[in-house]
Amino acid sequence: MTLIKSISGIRGTIGGRPGEGLTPVDIVKFAAAFGTWVKSRNGKKIVIGRDARISGEMVSNLVSNTLQGLGLNVLDLGLSTTPTVEIAVPIERASGGIILTASHNPVQWNALKLLNEKGEFISGADGAEVLRLAEAESFDFAPVEKLGNYSQANHYLRKHIELIKRNKFVDVKAIQNAKFKIVVDAVNSSGGIAVPMLLKELGVKTIKKLYCEPTGKFPHNPEPLPENIKVICKEVRKGKYDLGIVVDPDVDRLALVQEDGKPFGEEYTLVTVADYVLNKKKGLPIKGSSKAGNTVSNLSSTRALRDVTERTGGKYSAAAVGEVNVVNLMKETKAVIGGEGNGGVIFPELHYGRDALMGIALFLTHLAKSGKKASELRQSYPEYFISKNKIELTPDIDVDQVLEKIKQKYQNEKINTIDGVKIDFEKEKEWIHLRKSNTEPIIRIYAESQNEAKANELANRIINDIKLLIQ
Repeated sequence: MTLIKSISGIRGTIGGRPGEGLTPVDIVKFAAAFGTWVKSRNGKKIVIGRDARISGEMVSNLVSNTLQGLGLNVLDLGLSTTPTVEIAVPIERASGGIILTASHNPVQWNALKLLNEKGEFISGADGAEVLRLAEAESFDFAPVEKLGNYSQANHYLRKHIELIKRNKFVDVKAIQNAKFKIVVDAVNSSGGIAVPMLLKELGVKTIKKLYCEPTGKFPHNPEPLPENIKVICKEVRKGKYDLGIVVDPDVDRLALVQEDGKPFGEEYTLVTVADYVLNKKKGLPIKGSSKAGNTVSNLSSTRALRDVTERTGGKYSAAAVGEVNVVNLMKETKAVIGGEGNGGVIFPELHYGRDALMGIALFLTHLAKSGKKASELRQSYPEYFISKNKIELTPDIDVDQVLEKIKQKYQNEKINTIDGVKIDFEKEKEWIHLRKSNTEPIIRIYAESQNEAKANELANRIINDIKLLIQ
């Protein structure tokens, strides 16, 4: 059994002993801590929503009852998506939100993801305070006459989709005229409701549903990586569809399949959507931004985003890994779009959160207006390959010292140390990013180059450097 407490929330495997797995005791404890934090800011209302995993209803009941016990009012969106809950919080003028989802983790996992009053993930400092309250069990529950109210709202998915349709970057008529044939794999979670609903509203007539029953029984590993989406790849190719759409259980990550049945590449979801937004922006004023659009992704995401940004005269910036870090830098640089290389698109004109539904609408608009097939669109972007590796370490090894020595060895290259060590080899258009895990004794090593062999070679070179340092 596993329980991971972090500044962004609590996640773990269902069952086991309190403090070792995500048990009812742990769920109540952390819901009470978050509720107490909200009350300390004079908050009165919290929005909750969940994905379709099997434990979702049980976790949701515990969370809502605990919040009511603190005297807080609860608005329950029921089966929903992470971006939908994020949108609902400010609309409802709520004081925070809790999304009950373990994102791409397998079925035995669940989590409480915590939002502030803006519908954005809470800051590191606020997360630390929630953890402190939980550890101290510093809760003061309400007397019976001051218990909170509970209400439900089942219209927010439609409201979310309506906001997407109304956005000036989304061209419903162009999508409708393209007459796309699309296959959807929603891993039997809430995306099975949301994605087909969105496609229908965008005018897509032919929609083939794979795993769109929100039973929570995932038919394959729910992380939308190439090795996990072979069924939809085969279906797209066999049925001569224009596109395959894959989302994770809480619908904040978007992976695509080309008409030839090959994965489009999660890294290139953001690149493609950003390219469309940056070029479209030239003819549209965007509040608070400069004439050229800026972009942000994290240090472990492809360089291709930087290339398409600079091509349109904008500035690219890299943030530490983690959605809250990307969002903070997007605000600082007035970025018009950003996100993460795992298929997470953040489009601030709608809200500051990864949103697969918005990503789908922007991608389909771009695809329709380009007149190209998905594979042709993919080929129009700079080609990069990322090699993802890790080194397992014994607990007695000083990881910080290892990273410091690597930094010293490559001190003549461009170095970024905001999150581990990233080394940019500018001439070769290559980079390598080393960062230690917060939960286990490993170093993650990501390397990117313009061909797969060189990316692997670069990663292996650094891995050998680390092994020599350890010896």
